[in-house]
Amino acid sequence: MYGPENAELTIHTKRGGAAAKAGHDLTILVERWSATVDDDGAVTLDADPRSFRVVKGEGGITSLGDDEKAGIEQTIDEEILQGQPIRYAAGELTLNGFTRPIDVTFDGTEGRAVIKQTDFKIKPYSALFGTLKVADVVEVKVRTNG
Repeated sequence: MYGPENAELTIHTKRGGAAAKAGHDLTILVERWSATVDDDGAVTLDADPRSFRVVKGEGGITSLGDDEKAGIEQTIDEEILQGQPIRYAAGELTLNGFTRPIDVTFDGTEGRAVIKQTDFKIKPYSALFGTLKVADVVEVKVRTNG
C-alpha cells in the first residue's frame, strides 16, 4: 500500500500561449491519496482532488507567493475538478467524471503518466484573454520513499 506516508504523488503543469513567460510551470502535491500494486503489478490509485497543494512555481516574471498558490488551488478545486473523484484502475483513469485508458509506467519506486486534459473534457486553464494558459498535457509522477 502506498500513500503520503511512504511516497509522493505530484502533478506537473507547463505553460503555453503568447504570454507564457508571465506564467509559471507548477508542481502540485497531492496530499491525500492511496495506491496498491497487486501481485501481477496492476496499480489501483485513488486521489482526493481537494487535497492538491501548489508547492512550486518555476519561471514567470515574478515569484509565486502564498496568495497566488492559494488562488490556484481554489481555481483547481472550484472551477476545474469540482471535487470529482480521481481513480486509476485496470489501465483506466477516471477524472472529471470521464474514464479513459492511459499509459502508466511504474518500476517499483517511480511511476509516471502523461494526461491530456481535453481527453477528460477539462478545458485547460487560461487567463489574459487566452494569451496565458496551462498546456493541455500534464505529467503525473509518483516516487516512493524507498
